[in-house]
Amino acid sequence: MESVWDYPRPPRVEPSAARVVVELDGQVLADTRRSLRVLERSHPPVFYIPAADVRVERLRPSARRATVCEFKGAARYYDAGDHPAVAWSYASPSPGYAAIAGCYAFYPGRVDRATVDGEQVVAQPGDFYGGWITSAVTGPFKGGPGTTGW
Repeated sequence: MESVWDYPRPPRVEPSAARVVVELDGQVLADTRRSLRVLERSHPPVFYIPAADVRVERLRPSARRATVCEFKGAARYYDAGDHPAVAWSYASPSPGYAAIAGCYAFYPGRVDRATVDGEQVVAQPGDFYGGWITSAVTGPFKGGPGTTGW
């Protein structure tokens, strides 16, 4: 069991051999055993999936405005079909985060199903963060009402 309060700030990137699958509209959108987990204090892990393991032909740049993470840099968002901003990526992340360049992270609450080693994940509370909550992590988690100042 991992507590998100033991994760570092600034965040750490680490490889994961877990099978990570994302499904949307009855199809597999991503499937990998080569993801990278980004671990940041108070947040459930975010899984970044290499482009080679994502059906990138189903993604298109979103109208959602780019955002800037104080650690990772500028993120671009991607729509899939009629689903807005289901994923994001960092084309040129900040120093220390080069490993996630060109990988895609998915909001588990904006796709039909996201799993880690077969376990369906729960989306991190709120509409901004994209953490993946599994039985392997404990909170409380940032993102819900009253957690803005954490």
